[in-house]
Amino acid sequence: MKRFIVIVTLVIFSRLAAQENTELPYYEVPDYSEKFTAGTMVARMVDALGFRYYWASDSLTEKDLAYKANEDGRSSKETIKHIYDLSKIIVNSTLKKPNARVNENLSYSDMRSKTLTNLKTAADILRSSENVSQYKIIFGEQEIPFWNQVNGPIADAIWHCGQLVIYRRSTGNPINPKVNHFSGKVRE
Repeated sequence: MKRFIVIVTLVIFSRLAAQENTELPYYEVPDYSEKFTAGTMVARMVDALGFRYYWASDSLTEKDLAYKANEDGRSSKETIKHIYDLSKIIVNSTLKKPNARVNENLSYSDMRSKTLTNLKTAADILRSSENVSQYKIIFGEQEIPFWNQVNGPIADAIWHCGQLVIYRRSTGNPINPKVNHFSGKVRE
């Protein structure tokens, strides 16, 4: 009887953990928009970033988080923090909020969740926008044109997702082989 209770408990917890993961945005890339606009195009770029980040950062171990290619580089956890900071710049732009340095002490799980939520929020705002030029990057009194969002934080975050993928391969924990980056889906 005890063995049965243990098995049932393990099954319930594993399902809850799986549900928790799939409740985060970007398990798969959302369906594409019916029309092409500046807003839908940039939203799709952010969606693609979210999907890549979801899988690059999924189920990392302490060994994965501590890994760094060399002494001068960032660890995986430091790279996740950097991507989180980039996601704040992206979402703040769409919320028309200035960026401020905030000292947060977040866990890997919290940074991952907040990053994905920031990207989803930004993509949803962009998707419904007819004029993305209104979403400037604001640092203090300085307003930087939206163009810099594309070659700055968005491209930089995509770049760092690739680093995470390489780092986790180096620690023996590659991403799920069923992830298809071209389709933005996960094969069954």
